[in-house]
Amino acid sequence: MTGSGSCDKTDVSQHLTAQLKNRVFSERAGTMRLVILDDYDLASEWAAKYIRNRIIQFKPSADRYFSLGLPTGSTPYGCYQKLIEYYRNGDISFKYVKTFNMDEYVGLPRAHPESYHSYMWNNFFKHIDIKPANAHILDGNAEDLEAECQAFEQKIAEAGGIELFVGGIGPDGHIAFNEPGSSLVSRTRVKTLAKDTIVANARFFGNDLSKVPTMALTVGVGTVMDAKEVMDQNHTDIFSSTTSCLLHCSLVMILITGAHKAFALYKAIEEGVNHMWTVSAFQQHPRTIFVCDEDATLELRVKTVKYFKGLMHVHNKLVDPVLSIKDQ
Repeated sequence: MTGSGSCDKTDVSQHLTAQLKNRVFSERAGTMRLVILDDYDLASEWAAKYIRNRIIQFKPSADRYFSLGLPTGSTPYGCYQKLIEYYRNGDISFKYVKTFNMDEYVGLPRAHPESYHSYMWNNFFKHIDIKPANAHILDGNAEDLEAECQAFEQKIAEAGGIELFVGGIGPDGHIAFNEPGSSLVSRTRVKTLAKDTIVANARFFGNDLSKVPTMALTVGVGTVMDAKEVMDQNHTDIFSSTTSCLLHCSLVMILITGAHKAFALYKAIEEGVNHMWTVSAFQQHPRTIFVCDEDATLELRVKTVKYFKGLMHVHNKLVDPVLSIKDQ
């Protein structure tokens, strides 16, 4: 009996160890994905389905929250609308989700209609069941802005890192307010906005440049790029120390839609890493997904588009089937 039991345990150990090694390898040797959909609505829906599946697969609970990084702007709006729809249909809950927004203007009152705090609550948070204490947005009116940035990084660390960071980009390839020339290892910080950004944002302030904030708080490229390492405490008696430590990389999903973002997508996909196009840094992240529409591919080579479209049957497995908490 003892010999048989020992053999069975050895077999199970070897099987699980092999699975774990495969998981570690796949996490470390992940590939950059480019998901191309026909239009903005389909791109938004694909992204929302992916977020939905990731949260449900994680099985968040009161002692195990799912941490989600979120952007603002016109690009993610459609994705947020689909997530609200899924919540109202009873397919997903955000009760055990913690969110971390990427940026906020400095000096703009929280209640101002163009603050990112207002954007998130009006367009997403107030329509779902997230707890206000779990929705983290940088305070652009803090007395000590540097301390606010450090505290934000600390909150992310205390949450165990970000499981999924969703981002959008500007036409110049900036992510959050990491504009051209930003360090690719930067952390959350105070950022003076470039003149082009101020001019571009003037449309939200009645085209009056004097009303547009000139500074912002933003997560850094390094903040988004971060990976985390977790120890599987439940199986230390079976696995060796070399395999019980998993490289669990936070995943980054970048939403890029519209012809005006096409050159930025080209720089992100087909050219090298360059701090003048900060989105290009995610070529070096082990698990990046770019989700775009057809218009955003206009500057890509034909063979590049064909290559990634040829992988759509693989990419679609990430959202098909679409999971629901009703089935748990």
